[in-house]
Amino acid sequence: MSVKAERVPERAGLAPNRQRAHAAPVPKASTQFLVTATVPKTLAERIEDLLPQTQCTKCGYPACRPYAEAIAAGEANYNQCPPGGAEGIARLAALLAKPDIPLDTTHGVERARPVAVIDENVCIGCTLCMQACPVDAIVGAAKQMHTVIAELCTGCDLCVPPCPVDCIAMVPVTGVRTGWDAWSQNEADAARARHDRRVARLERERVAAEARASARQAARAAHAKPQPIPQTPPAQSASDDPEAKKRAIIQAALERARKKKEEMAKLGAGPKNTDHVSAAVQAQIDTAEERRRRLGLTGDENASHPGEGETDIEP
Repeated sequence: MSVKAERVPERAGLAPNRQRAHAAPVPKASTQFLVTATVPKTLAERIEDLLPQTQCTKCGYPACRPYAEAIAAGEANYNQCPPGGAEGIARLAALLAKPDIPLDTTHGVERARPVAVIDENVCIGCTLCMQACPVDAIVGAAKQMHTVIAELCTGCDLCVPPCPVDCIAMVPVTGVRTGWDAWSQNEADAARARHDRRVARLERERVAAEARASARQAARAAHAKPQPIPQTPPAQSASDDPEAKKRAIIQAALERARKKKEEMAKLGAGPKNTDHVSAAVQAQIDTAEERRRRLGLTGDENASHPGEGETDIEP
């Protein structure tokens, strides 16, 4: 009996006498186990999954998610979504275990899905339609032509009212198909994802804008020079006030004239020509009296008396 020996192929870099057969490693026992927990969706989340995600606000709420939350809370009826149509109502009724009811036409009618089309010859590039689009299906720039990406448009109509030149038309593209017959679940999921990304982007932009505004205010406050505190100037003394000096000089002159007049009257040497004064002299007297009144020096002792002359008459 002969035994045929098979040659074991050599491994690169090892001599034949050093080659060994290696068995597959045996995994060691582990006390750790991977546990996958599935968190059940809330009722609002399950309702939102059944909505067409056009984000059209025809239901009376700002987006599909708030409408789903309102249905779950019993604050809104489940027949307020025109894009979902009759099939959408049937889906929600089955989930909520409620009867199938007709669409509430006060929120709109079931129709073929339209797509927004911009007349590029009329568009002025105001960007208002871009700001209104809930799924970022419109591209363009300020003062540049805008256009709609038809594959992304949900037909929500929200871009039409803000257009100042009425250059947007909603064109039906699904023929006789309406509601969910004109809209697939994949399209709804994609529209929902774009809407969520847009909401997150707008929030980031809002936070960044507030941060920039705060930084500008802080910079202005740091560079602002402190305003000097106004100080009340000290009251001027009579010796420093030119007007007060003038009044004091005049008052002293009047007092000297009064005393001199009294002395002359005692000696019988009063004015001789006070009975018949000329018009020119009287005008000078009146001017002097007016000046004394302006200076507040018209006391009884300084008033002119009939028959007495004035000592400050200018020649």
